Amino acid sequence: MIIDAHHHVWDLAVRPQPWITGERLQPLARSFSVDDLTAAARAAGVAGTVVVQTVCVPTETPELLAMARAHPLVKGVVGWTDLTAPDVADSLAALRAGPGGDRLVGIRHQIQDEPDPYWLVRKDVRRGLIAVAKAGLVYDLVVRPHQLPAAAAAAAALTELTFVLDHLGKPSVATRETEPWATYVRQFAALPNTVCKLSGLITEAAHGTWTTADFAPYVDIVLDAFGPDRLLYGSDWPVCTLEAGYGAVMMLADELTSVLSPAEKDAVFHRNAVHVYQLTMA
Repeated sequence: MIIDAHHHVWDLAVRPQPWITGERLQPLARSFSVDDLTAAARAAGVAGTVVVQTVCVPTETPELLAMARAHPLVKGVVGWTDLTAPDVADSLAALRAGPGGDRLVGIRHQIQDEPDPYWLVRKDVRRGLIAVAKAGLVYDLVVRPHQLPAAAAAAAALTELTFVLDHLGKPSVATRETEPWATYVRQFAALPNTVCKLSGLITEAAHGTWTTADFAPYVDIVLDAFGPDRLLYGSDWPVCTLEAGYGAVMMLADELTSVLSPAEKDAVFHRNAVHVYQLTMA
């Protein structure tokens, strides 16, 4: 039983995706639905997924929740709300009370696009993160390496909140550099309320020329830093299709974790996601 803990959907007829710019991302400039994903996911043995927000607008998350309610494959939603808003707790409560609100498992913001590397430790943001914790949700982090120190500081200050690091913190696989990312990610992993997604690496590699060996140093570092009980697999579909199909991405993750025992692999590819996101698999 496999859980895909990170994928996206969007409908360009409903709203644009402003981040899809430039020639490199043009293959993503179309709509992607859960129905598009389902056949490939089922063929790969995926029993459930977690869909993650893509744009920082209040209308997207209710739509994702309603979609999850209607689609048996989607077990959880990582949505968005404005952490800096005075009524953030009320907004979270409203999401929980709406259609599909029981599928809300976490919150995320496009921190990678914030010009302030210490956005996460601002007082107004911290107040919002406290509200996320009180709502019983986790917080997904999409950050770049230089933002990891702030992520560690936020996690150290808010021990009651679980922080989920998306895409290993986006190390520069294309340049084969490991520092300072490795130092920062180990500092983050040293905190007990942190976990990491084995996701998104394929689009950080050299376009069209990568090999499995290019990813091994980064996966080895997070395996050592977090251990198999704090890593969870995510496809990052459909963004991953810029480099490889759904099944190929899963095979790559399987190969990169070949040193693990069957029980450890079950943790990475299934058990950890159920635990971290409190997914109901019925």
